[in-house]
Amino acid sequence: MPQQPTPEQTALFAKACQVKANAYAPYSQFHVGAVLLTDSGREYTGVNVENAAYPLGICAERSAISAAITAGERCFTAIAICGERDTEPCFPCGACRQVLAEHCSSDLAIVLADGVYRLAELLPYAFALDPELPI
Repeated sequence: MPQQPTPEQTALFAKACQVKANAYAPYSQFHVGAVLLTDSGREYTGVNVENAAYPLGICAERSAISAAITAGERCFTAIAICGERDTEPCFPCGACRQVLAEHCSSDLAIVLADGVYRLAELLPYAFALDPELPI
């Protein structure tokens, strides 16, 4: 069961819903926006970017993580994800869950339309080669 979002998490979700307008989804017509929050309070946005060769596309969550890592960020507290329908939860795919597990702690807040989940709830047995990584 999801937790109720804080006002800050609700605002983060609203930003994810706004940024999804920038998604490039000509094939699926399913636009997704994500906003990743760092422990220092900085926000990094991402959208899904599709490609005619489907495996070359990138999800909004991985787009946001990539932007944050590129900027030198390494500590994350929350990610908000908004899919095509703002009122329905848009859960991260398996690949995104694994990437989040690589770079975030298991208690990362995942803010969706229906509430807040923890990464450990969505990926309870995450794969890890290095036990020193955040998962």
